[in-house]
Amino acid sequence: MSKKILSIRNINIETLGTLEPLFLSDGFQIEEVNAQKDRVPFSPGQYNAIVILGGPMSAYDNLSYLAREQELIRNAIRKEIPILGICLGSQLIAQAIGGRVHRGPKKEIGWSQVILTPNGHKSLFNGIRHKTLRVFQWHGDTYDLPETAKIMASSTLYPQAFRFGSAFGIQFHLEVDGEMIRTWLQEYSEELSRELINPRDIILSNESRNIEELKNTCKVVYSNFSKLIDIRTKS
Repeated sequence: MSKKILSIRNINIETLGTLEPLFLSDGFQIEEVNAQKDRVPFSPGQYNAIVILGGPMSAYDNLSYLAREQELIRNAIRKEIPILGICLGSQLIAQAIGGRVHRGPKKEIGWSQVILTPNGHKSLFNGIRHKTLRVFQWHGDTYDLPETAKIMASSTLYPQAFRFGSAFGIQFHLEVDGEMIRTWLQEYSEELSRELINPRDIILSNESRNIEELKNTCKVVYSNFSKLIDIRTKS
């Protein structure tokens, strides 16, 4: 039986990135939905897992496709289908489970450190020995989570990763490569100007090392997530 992943893209330039070849190498079929153009399904039953990607919109914006994504999230959690939400995807999960998504006092854009919790080391970040990760961020919204959510990572400002049932939300970007970051710097240049951020400050002299470390972290997180998919598929 073939294994199928639903990937929901909220804007063209935010893709599965380095996650895509990992899914494909394990024999998963990827069905992509462009949320702004295609119909977001309500029923998750035909998928082994769902990945909801990022975008510049906010979870609390009055957009019909974001409401459909949240309904899909709730249905998938009820059916215990694994879901991975990245950036906006994590915010949609947070709102769908009863959390409050809101604008934070400060945007996190560029390379930064996040701190893993014991819950994180036992879950998606199992196999990472260090207590901190260097990751790539691009978000202004954050969330207050219900008490039943388990925090897996945080920064000095915000929660950064959490689990709620079969749903996993990651605020930072594990899936980016150098080309994707350079595209974002160009496409989101007005936001950088408003935030008084110089793109050159993001493209560090050791960017290639950062990208390679991030790619390795993505492999670990993917491995842990795919194991959950396999467990459910075999049950």
